[in-house]
Amino acid sequence: MSATGAPLAAGFARILIVEDDEGIRDMLKYHLASAGFMVLEAADGTTGLRAARTGKPDLILLDLMLPGMGGLELCRALRKTSRVPILMISARDAEVDKIVGLELGADDYITKPFSVREVVARVNAVLRRSRSEGEKTVPERDAFGNFSIDRAARRVMLEGQEVRLTTREFDLLSHLLASAGRVQSRERLLQQVWGDNFSGESKTVDVHIRWLREKFADVAPFVIVTVRGAGYRLDRPSENGDKG
Repeated sequence: MSATGAPLAAGFARILIVEDDEGIRDMLKYHLASAGFMVLEAADGTTGLRAARTGKPDLILLDLMLPGMGGLELCRALRKTSRVPILMISARDAEVDKIVGLELGADDYITKPFSVREVVARVNAVLRRSRSEGEKTVPERDAFGNFSIDRAARRVMLEGQEVRLTTREFDLLSHLLASAGRVQSRERLLQQVWGDNFSGESKTVDVHIRWLREKFADVAPFVIVTVRGAGYRLDRPSENGDKG
């Protein structure tokens, strides 16, 4: 693991690249460092996991096909203890691979060959959303029943226990809560949560909604309603709605 690039101002983001192809790794490292990031690198999954735990990166660029511990396995391991944003990179563009990656906790999926400018743009977009979450014109903390969300600390509590969410899951739940009682189309959710640079499909929203429902099941004092042909609506105790 190493850092590269010109001297950086304090507080600049640290990006961990986990990629076994040295050429791709060096290319990403050069362009990210040129964009002002501090760059860490790892050539295999085991080293990447160790670098993620010790280097405390702000975002991870993770290759799907790695020697030893693969990208999906590494993503699964990270999500047990960390909500660091993960952008998965792969030469495989099959829809099932993308869905599996997202379901394991990846925040975005980039297919090789890719534009380095697009990668840098997506990195900036994810970091910008993460950093500005506490600055939006919504309450930093919201609590009702046995549930609470702390947007500044990015923590969700249910019945006194923390519910571990990925960065994308947290942002999606936060947006739905801030818009409680109002229908949010998939397109609007993609724009608000994933950003303008997202090039995936709208069913990405469905995957994350399903995962949120599974994590909260029937114990949370709210329900995420499917409004057929329109999108989703989150109902709090004071609102009426049928489960979708």
